[in-house]
Amino acid sequence: MTEESTAAAARDNQLEPIPRLPEWLRRSVLNTDENRFVRSILKKERLNSICESGRCPNKGECFAGGTATFLLMGSLCTRTCKFCSVNKGMPEPLELDEPERVTGAARRMGLRHVVLTSVNRDDLKDQGAGHFARTIWSLKNAIPQIAVEVLTPDFQGRTDCIATVLDAEPKVYNHNIETVPRLYRKVRPGSKYDRSLAVLQTAKKLNPAIPTKSGLMLGLGETEDEVKAVLHDLRKIDCDFLTLGQYMRPSMRQVPVDKYLTPQEFDEIAKFARSLGFRMVHSGPLVRSSYHAEELALQFV
Repeated sequence: MTEESTAAAARDNQLEPIPRLPEWLRRSVLNTDENRFVRSILKKERLNSICESGRCPNKGECFAGGTATFLLMGSLCTRTCKFCSVNKGMPEPLELDEPERVTGAARRMGLRHVVLTSVNRDDLKDQGAGHFARTIWSLKNAIPQIAVEVLTPDFQGRTDCIATVLDAEPKVYNHNIETVPRLYRKVRPGSKYDRSLAVLQTAKKLNPAIPTKSGLMLGLGETEDEVKAVLHDLRKIDCDFLTLGQYMRPSMRQVPVDKYLTPQEFDEIAKFARSLGFRMVHSGPLVRSSYHAEELALQFV
């Protein structure tokens, strides 16, 4: 099939072909022994990772480096975000031994810094907060020197759920704002910009000693002024750490990319963010929430 006929077929199906990635976004496939080792552990322990479920472009590098970001509470999400490739649907009941399986995997992988995230679990009474806490405690009890960073859903804004996670004393509390308010309905139906801000604000109020962290995807159609306004909002609630990365369409089912920002544009946004007083800014086309999380935590926590 020619390039022209492929484009025509995509138009007929009301799908836009995914454009060729700029050079700075292309990654090599790393099929190393370390990569296969991480995959084997995840498979043996029956664990999900956002690296795989989210089709992260850095998966090969992270797996080859002996690390992964664990995706708790199953592989089905109760939200229908239009940027995310995690499968949607009604999840299965929680697997109560998952915290111990995560701990076993972390021990075998020799991790010193673990990042835990999850699908949204709007079906659960506590939104899954208790499962986060149990996993943190399991890791800390089994591996006393380990640092645990969490990337939580919005828990529907419930203070009690945020408090449950913070009571387990993670090293960093992350909740991603993801995009600018104008694009929420298009990109994050079921979520609310003000509610996500409130999650970070509540976490900071409940335990000011635990750094808060958030991230945005760029290239969804936001303007520079809109991004700057979000960064101002984050600093108003004393968000400590910031990640900025390029949105990359995982498949034809997600919203298309509006723009691929250059590395220089990411540098300029980072410069502005630092001027606002963020303690840490990690900005670049391939930056993701947990990308190089251990290195950054060692520097700033």
